[in-house]
Amino acid sequence: MKILVINAGSSSLKYQLYDMTDESVLASGRVERIGMDSSIVTHEPADKPEVRVVDEILEHTSAIKRVLDMLTHKEHGVLESVNSIDAVGHRVVHGGEVFKESALVTAETKLEIRKLFDLAPLHNPAHMMGIVAVEAVLPGVPQVVVFDTAFHQTMPQSSYLYPVPMVLYKRHAIRRYGFHGTSHAYVSERAAEVLGKPLEDIKLVSCHIGNGASATAILNGKSFDTSMGMTPLEGLMMGTRSGDLDPAIVPYTMNKEDLTLSEVNSMLNKHSGLMAISGLSSDMREITEAMFDGDKNAKLAFDMYTYRVKKYIGAYAAAMNGIDVLLFTAGVGENSVVLREAVCDGLTFLGIKLDKELNAQRSKEARIISTPDSTVTVMVVPTNEELLIARDTFKLTKQA
Repeated sequence: MKILVINAGSSSLKYQLYDMTDESVLASGRVERIGMDSSIVTHEPADKPEVRVVDEILEHTSAIKRVLDMLTHKEHGVLESVNSIDAVGHRVVHGGEVFKESALVTAETKLEIRKLFDLAPLHNPAHMMGIVAVEAVLPGVPQVVVFDTAFHQTMPQSSYLYPVPMVLYKRHAIRRYGFHGTSHAYVSERAAEVLGKPLEDIKLVSCHIGNGASATAILNGKSFDTSMGMTPLEGLMMGTRSGDLDPAIVPYTMNKEDLTLSEVNSMLNKHSGLMAISGLSSDMREITEAMFDGDKNAKLAFDMYTYRVKKYIGAYAAAMNGIDVLLFTAGVGENSVVLREAVCDGLTFLGIKLDKELNAQRSKEARIISTPDSTVTVMVVPTNEELLIARDTFKLTKQA
């Protein structure tokens, strides 16, 4: 069974094609700058050279057609025909309270996703464009939607409700939803496999640290609490997002700086975090390099960032009455030796002992980086959200 996995944005589209016989990636790629006459298509077939084309792609249906053209191309394609695609899986950021798990795309499913546009105005409408585009180009091929929020639907009310008037929850669904759920689900399951233990028996804190970052407490194999909230803005300090702050800062700043709601929203989402404090970059690699070169602002940004990660780990250890596994994943979590060391060095009270030689090693495989006598097992687990989407798509379409 061959499954195409799609992550559609407002002006971009990423894809991976899986052969589910062995879960191998036959090809991957992306379409950038959709809606412009200089759109960029990058196609990476397995065991063949990368192909890059610049052309006019004005909307998502054309983008999907171009992807299919690439996949079936005589020279750099990997399929004889589009008829070889058995199903399509989509990443969808927000599933609200309706979607507690992945779902087949039906008229009802699409209606519910549209109802959630207000909760994820930058994401869900774009995902819907991807779904509709596939319907137009591959009519009759089953589609599945996999939600970033679904994994966190197991949180108890004490975790997901905010201490504001309940009428706001009842009328407008204002609550914590959490994100990166597909990643947290995948890496926690992978960690349990490596350790040879049932996930249900492990108290685990998963740190998805990339340009966007979140920490999740996983208890009895389920999400118990997570740092991102109603939107991805809450929680850890990130590349350009502020993370947690006093909500009174918003009206105070609007008044003092004469900012509109849109402007302050942009400030907190696009001009805060590492970028704001360092004055240099939102990229942890550049921050770390500048820090070692003596840049004081870069050092401050790094220290603030790692301090907040440590606070959440400590809080979740308390919330679960213990921690067995601390897990790092995503771009920064998987690759920043310095960040992992800084975080773990501040958590020795939990019994964490980092093996600095193991921490410094580079690998694409899930691995343990703590010492044998560490009370908490510290792991690096590369995430693979696309594979989880492919697995859910395979399962649901086989059942159907």
